[in-house]
Amino acid sequence: MATVLYDDDCGFCVWCMGKVLALDRRGVLEPVALQDPRAEALLPGMDEETRMRSWHLVENGWVSSAGEALGPLLRLLLGGPAAALADRAYYAVANRRSTFGKLVTEAAKRRARARIAEHRRARQ
Repeated sequence: MATVLYDDDCGFCVWCMGKVLALDRRGVLEPVALQDPRAEALLPGMDEETRMRSWHLVENGWVSSAGEALGPLLRLLLGGPAAALADRAYYAVANRRSTFGKLVTEAAKRRARARIAEHRRARQ
């Protein structure tokens, strides 16, 4: 089990979380919003500005963030060599997330939020 922390106030981030959960066929991920009170406990010692700057993956107590977390996430979802270009791919998109966020429709954000909620309910 791994926890993915994402910005619930960012439409693009919510949409991405929905897509990630669609790939989570084995149910190994728990989505937690950075705004959730649990986020601080999952990211001990990380100040709020650093927390909110990116997404984070917590697996077995180990925290990885931003592009550094993409490889481990892809290994969890897909396995092996698919994670090789993760860092470059992450920053290519993350550095433009405001631009990409403008392309995400309200309907797409609603579907992503519904998928996140459904995933949470399934874990309870």
